[in-house]
Amino acid sequence: MRACNLVALFVYCIWKICKLVQACLRRLRVHGKVPAADPEAPLAKVKKPEAACTAPVRQTTFHIDDLPRKFSYDEIRAVTGDFGTMVGRGGSAEVFRGLLDDGTAVAVKRITSYKPVGEEDFLREISIVANVHQRSLVRLLGYCLLQGRPGDTHGQYLVYPFFENGSLDWWLFNGEERRRLLPWPTRRRIAVDVARALAYLHHECRRQILHLDIKPANILLDGSFLAHVSDFGISMSIAQDLTSVDTCGRGTPGYMAPEIWFSSLSTKSDVYSYGMTVLELVGGRRGYQASRDSSETPDFLARVVREKMVRGELKDVVDAAMAPVDEREVEAVLKVALCCVQHQRELRPSMVTVVDMLEGRVTADLPP
Repeated sequence: MRACNLVALFVYCIWKICKLVQACLRRLRVHGKVPAADPEAPLAKVKKPEAACTAPVRQTTFHIDDLPRKFSYDEIRAVTGDFGTMVGRGGSAEVFRGLLDDGTAVAVKRITSYKPVGEEDFLREISIVANVHQRSLVRLLGYCLLQGRPGDTHGQYLVYPFFENGSLDWWLFNGEERRRLLPWPTRRRIAVDVARALAYLHHECRRQILHLDIKPANILLDGSFLAHVSDFGISMSIAQDLTSVDTCGRGTPGYMAPEIWFSSLSTKSDVYSYGMTVLELVGGRRGYQASRDSSETPDFLARVVREKMVRGELKDVVDAAMAPVDEREVEAVLKVALCCVQHQRELRPSMVTVVDMLEGRVTADLPP
């Protein structure tokens, strides 16, 4: 009897608890906190908050990291400290050291040519160079163009990375102590890297580009003494329309191919300049310096090197500051350079062949 009473009490307690739970659920439904679930009802459409429809859309500026930045003239002045530190000057430009807002060191080139390219040509060549990507070519970071100022030779500016070791000519032509810091492996690597850069410009770009002024001054060295070719494309001739560009005498005496004086240009003009540069790189001396008293012709160094090689006197034309050297490698590189500086441009190799010669895939013979 006692067991039956306990069971009845237990059932009563369970029933009471269920009633309390149901009462609580009813209260919550009344207040709208728990919606009643009807498994047979269709799914309700979710309405988007009206605020989201009326809120203004936030627009962001589209930016591509690799495209050159357009600087204002005031920004160029700020970057260079009002052109306070000149680090170089040539026949057609002045170069100033500068700092961007993030502390990046840059070189700002102010074009000072007496015959600067027009605004349209300048912007066209900017767009072409912006699409050139090769590790041994100096990358264009930005530019500035002061428009609507006819006859103003200071209206065009180019912004490049700053290379702490400067240009190759600073190391080659300023004393033996500096030349000692350019041993043969470093010089050979410079020759190969410059050849690859030119081969890229001539044969791999969508629009073929001629440099027209290859020389040690336009080869920049980074902190590891890796070579980077500068001054390509801008203020130079783009090979797609050579007929509309005055190219007569363009370049630097001593490096210019003979045909340049007659406005007869091709990729082989750069090949000639490259060959002259390599002869100087190996010899550690200038091949030609224009002066009234000089009896040397621009090809004087090439003729001397060839004669010495024929007589087996290779050491006489190799810079003693980089001793010791691998004579077989030096001889092979000099043969390539002599092939490049032949007067008949048809006999000169392409830069692709030059790279193959330097890397041993093609044999270079001493030209006649």
